[in-house]
Amino acid sequence: MSVKQGLLALLAEEPMYGARLRSEFEARTGGTWPLNVGQVYTTLARLERDGLVEPVGGSDDEGRIAYRLTAAGQTEIESWWLTPVDRDSTPRDELVIKLALAVTAPEVDVQRVVQTQRTATLKHLRDLTRLKSRASDEPTAHDLAWLLVLENLLFAAEAEVRWLDHVESTLSRMPSATLRGARPGGAATEPDQEDARRAAAASKGGRS
Repeated sequence: MSVKQGLLALLAEEPMYGARLRSEFEARTGGTWPLNVGQVYTTLARLERDGLVEPVGGSDDEGRIAYRLTAAGQTEIESWWLTPVDRDSTPRDELVIKLALAVTAPEVDVQRVVQTQRTATLKHLRDLTRLKSRASDEPTAHDLAWLLVLENLLFAAEAEVRWLDHVESTLSRMPSATLRGARPGGAATEPDQEDARRAAAASKGGRS
């Protein structure tokens, strides 16, 4: 979630200062994406620069400045609510990158990498399931917000376990030689290169 859009959504309710924006953002998302106050005020400065928010009067007794939406900011957040989240760009996923590199690295035990990750993901899934079991049967609006975030994490963890099962099944069907150093695009492995050098030397010897 964009911090920018998150702050605009909160300010659409009422003016707030930075520390409260931070606490409201974290409370409503279950603390899943923690912010620091510096990040909040940096974002507010950019929003003010872009004409989307403005300060409300001066600072209070503690030196805090509250911000509110401008008309442009109101238009921006109303548009955001009705605009689908862009899924065209593929985010970098460390686990996917790790396994993609592992299957092309000759000294890596890919099965062990997969099993280690599955164990960690299953533990994460159990922890999330325990958290969900504590949810109220009659949630408040804030409880519901936290529950939606939690369920998203649950579904993602379940999908990761299924994907890891698929990866392990795929690896079990691959020839062991393939997993000991095959390279994408047909690049030769070290043994292949050595065989090619020997064949070339034998060919030269036969012509002399």
